Amino acid sequence: MLGSTHGTLTSDLRARVVACGEHPRDAIHDTASITATEGDIDVSGRSLYAPVPDLDRFFRPRSIAVVGASDGEGRPNTGITRQLIDWAERVGARLHPVHPTRETVFGLPCAASVGALSEQVDLAVLLVGDPLPVIAELAEAKVPFAVAFASGYAETGEEGAQAQRRLAAAVERAGVRLLGPNTNLNAFERFRDDLDGPAIALITQSGHQGRPVFTLQELGVRLSHWAPTGNEADLETADFISYFAERPEVGAIACYVEGLKDGRSFLLAADRAARRGVPVVAVKVGRTETGARTAASHTGKLTGADQVVDAAMRQYGVIRVDGLDELQDTSALLARARKPLAGGVAVYSISGGTGAHFADLAAAAGLPLPRLSEAKQSELHQWIPEYLSVANPIDNGGHPVGDWRGRKIIDALLADPGIGVLICPITGPFPPMSDRLAQDLVDAAETTDKLVCVVWGSPLGTEAAYRETLLGSSRVATFRTFGNCVTAVRAYLDHHRFTSDYRSPFDEAPRTPSPSFRKAQALMRPGRQLSEHAAKQLLRAYGIRVPREQLVTSAAAAVRAAALVGYPVVMKASGTRLAHKTELGLVKVGLTSASQVRDAYRELTDTVRYEDIDLDGVLVCQMVERGVEMVVGVAQDALFGPTVTVGLGGVLVEVLRDTAVRVPPFGEGQARAMLDELRGRALLDGVRGGPPMDVDALVEVVLRVQRMALELGGELSELDVNPLMVLPRGQGAVALDALAVCR
Repeated sequence: MLGSTHGTLTSDLRARVVACGEHPRDAIHDTASITATEGDIDVSGRSLYAPVPDLDRFFRPRSIAVVGASDGEGRPNTGITRQLIDWAERVGARLHPVHPTRETVFGLPCAASVGALSEQVDLAVLLVGDPLPVIAELAEAKVPFAVAFASGYAETGEEGAQAQRRLAAAVERAGVRLLGPNTNLNAFERFRDDLDGPAIALITQSGHQGRPVFTLQELGVRLSHWAPTGNEADLETADFISYFAERPEVGAIACYVEGLKDGRSFLLAADRAARRGVPVVAVKVGRTETGARTAASHTGKLTGADQVVDAAMRQYGVIRVDGLDELQDTSALLARARKPLAGGVAVYSISGGTGAHFADLAAAAGLPLPRLSEAKQSELHQWIPEYLSVANPIDNGGHPVGDWRGRKIIDALLADPGIGVLICPITGPFPPMSDRLAQDLVDAAETTDKLVCVVWGSPLGTEAAYRETLLGSSRVATFRTFGNCVTAVRAYLDHHRFTSDYRSPFDEAPRTPSPSFRKAQALMRPGRQLSEHAAKQLLRAYGIRVPREQLVTSAAAAVRAAALVGYPVVMKASGTRLAHKTELGLVKVGLTSASQVRDAYRELTDTVRYEDIDLDGVLVCQMVERGVEMVVGVAQDALFGPTVTVGLGGVLVEVLRDTAVRVPPFGEGQARAMLDELRGRALLDGVRGGPPMDVDALVEVVLRVQRMALELGGELSELDVNPLMVLPRGQGAVALDALAVCR
């Protein structure tokens, strides 16, 4: 597999990946049930169906019109026209130059307009500075696809964004599917047709960033398509994911994404790929403020809150990597390696230090390194000295690899039923050992359906054992760095684990509003923040437990309410513009007598008058103790719409920022996975002798809040249930405070 030396890509990198056994898509593809159909919508009116654009005639057109074609010396369009002529010949298409003032271009008859052509055109390539005037002509000629190279659109600022919106509107009216603007010739590259096996389909918003993945085909890895989406005025990343996921030759989809045009469309496309078992590997820039700003200036896309993007990708099985070298290695491995026969990883090396180093990295990344059985260790000690550890990692001491024992060891490891992946790091060439070891690994890989990986650590990459033996094998996955090997293998195991029990959230999304929705709608106040009292009524409507409480407007009423609620009580000011009551001294805790209640009422109302705060009353609340304070909330993301967050609550929410987020719809499994992502998860299991908390009740609150997000997404701007007191197991969870803002 591809790797890098000292963090930089080098031209001599090579990759060969295992090509054995049944392809992982086969079984999944045969049994996958895509139940969502066109026209299916969820409770908020959003589609549950990812349409698959028929892009066959885009990638394999029968007839191409090149508008603005040129053969004039020194003109930019001349080189592009020549490349398109060559590409048309390779794919068997007829190319028609179009130019109003030329009779021929490169000896081909030139038409004055697309409408003047005598045959139906499948694809129009627009080599004009302003493609907008041409779109109506394409509509009249019923051209289904067009490519616009022109720049100066959303990547340049607001004026360019307005021009792009006009172009997008014209394309929609015309019924033409447009790639671009601000795209390039990557879709018309020369793809090798002498390679077999599952292929990588490539999607990039920056063409140059896809070049390293494209060169994989020179290393024996097949590429089938390249979609350079540019500014995505019409066709977008999601369209190509949906299309590629249905192509039988595509084994993995590799993406370089600067910004998503529409979060919902992306998730629907990722869901389609997950149903089909097709891995999607993506570099998504914008993890930092600087990266996000740069991406926006380049493509004019909204990058989105990175935590939400990251969570959404994980939720639908999209494998996010950081570097282009990781994109190469991971997508190549996932495209061609078959479904693992076991989940364990064995690390085998010449040196104990090498094995320990790699095992540390693998374990830290979450790769399972099972301890080999005593029987297996005894078997290995037939060929490896007794004083060396063979529990996993396996240290052979060096000498056994130089003779017949080396192959015996490898075969014994591959025969272990708990091992699905064998990784052998070879840190540097030492021909008496490394050459024989490499050959034994290649030979053994020919006899097994298990994944065999080798890390060739030499910075030169000129050694025969590397270039000829390892890279000459189609059954061994070869990497250049420990890190890339770990990343790719982890993604490989995670992907197959994810797809093996994948159930689409969209199949379970509610189609009709619940009775709770109708109750909640009556409480909404467009453009306003609800008081705590009203926000808790909203929670009650969705079956979320709140404390016993009463809203009062006099000291005498407060005393009566306290008696009904039961001492001790909490008293809080309740108003439509109160967000942080504690900081203003508007919360009184642990009141145990009528006199304390009267005094508290007076202090609260005096403070409200001093701060000039609108008050709808004072809440007298049941005091709830002995639990873990959590936060559950809803926020609106610019890309994905409503999102649900859960984390440690109370004052810790702003101090620790220990939260997890998901994009609805999602099921109970994802709700529990959110809790497992929290650094403070152990608090829910009971610490320092304390009882375990009611996690089931917390999960139920998360799912009910999700239902609110789905049903009220168009009306609810923000919801913050903080703290949500999770009580000991079997006692439930109580929302002690809530803030809700209506849109």
